[in-house]
Amino acid sequence: MGLVAEFDIPCEGLPLVGVAAAVPAATVTLELQFNHGDRPPFLVTVTGGSPTATERALADADDVAEYTLVGRAGETRRYQAMPAFSLEEQLGDHLDDLRGLEALATADAIIERIEVTGDGWIQTGWFADRETFDEFRTFWQRNGYFRLRRLTRDGEPEPPGDGLTDRQREALRTAYELGYFDIPRNASLEDVAAELGISASSVSERLRRAQTQLIEETVAPMWPPLLE
Repeated sequence: MGLVAEFDIPCEGLPLVGVAAAVPAATVTLELQFNHGDRPPFLVTVTGGSPTATERALADADDVAEYTLVGRAGETRRYQAMPAFSLEEQLGDHLDDLRGLEALATADAIIERIEVTGDGWIQTGWFADRETFDEFRTFWQRNGYFRLRRLTRDGEPEPPGDGLTDRQREALRTAYELGYFDIPRNASLEDVAAELGISASSVSERLRRAQTQLIEETVAPMWPPLLE
């Protein structure tokens, strides 16, 4: 069964990270056209922020040879940018296995969204199976650049998601706001239960189930599977 994952690749050497850092008020997303040789053009969508600051950042970026404003709609602008370097040239100082990067481009996976931030990329992707996802994860972890945000099976109603029910999410949020998770603790289970209008035992069960679900969707997938 396929998987849907959302994860961070916190690597400042990735394309357009400097542009995103220069316009922190904007949301920058990127598409790569891998069928255009070793320097695939960047299709850049920028929403919010100053258009002037964005275009100044594109003009000043070391990894952008030239760019063109393709169109705009409201606060969203679309650019095509030609890279100044191949991905191998750009990432050569950051990765220890460039051939592994090339292999990822042909894996049974679709990276459907790349959000560029001031310290790396946030990616959302679909993976044919767990083995394909593990190859992708292992490559970036080996190079020190991987943080899993969410992992779900395809076919879920809202992939990727955290898997929490509305009641579990409400219990977590209420417990957090009252100070139940503070150190030292500033609220008891009874306090959270009173706020929610349920019993302390029900609160305890919801919190345990919610925390287990979050661990299964975030921390647990980053470890090798246990031997059966």
